[in-house]
Amino acid sequence: MESVVFIFSLIDCCALIFLSVYFIITLSDLECDYINARSCCSKLNKWVVPELIGHTIVTVLMLISLHWFIFLLNLPVATWNIYRFIMVPSGNMGVFDPTEIHNRGQLKSHMKEAMIKLGFHLLCFFMYLYSMILALIND
Repeated sequence: MESVVFIFSLIDCCALIFLSVYFIITLSDLECDYINARSCCSKLNKWVVPELIGHTIVTVLMLISLHWFIFLLNLPVATWNIYRFIMVPSGNMGVFDPTEIHNRGQLKSHMKEAMIKLGFHLLCFFMYLYSMILALIND
């Protein structure tokens, strides 16, 4: 059963890595003026909820399967994703808003956040891979 948990977590982590890279590419396209702010934000907002769900499922799965260290490692990022989604001001298009993305350095902060998430998901990928191999050997 433990190996199934880590196989699912590994697949989910691959999807989250893909999303992080997609966010970085889309934000850098906006930064270089290859796309306009409205299309960039609509592309990114489409993937905010799937990212939130994917990360929350893995966090809850680690809690249920009693992997405390991995759960506590995932908890701050999951909490940040939920907080960011809930605290979207009324009238905004979503987490990424075309009218505000160029204000107050939001583009740079969104880019920094995407880079940090990419590093975090890469770290988790190798942790899940190691844990999956260990679980498969022990079964």
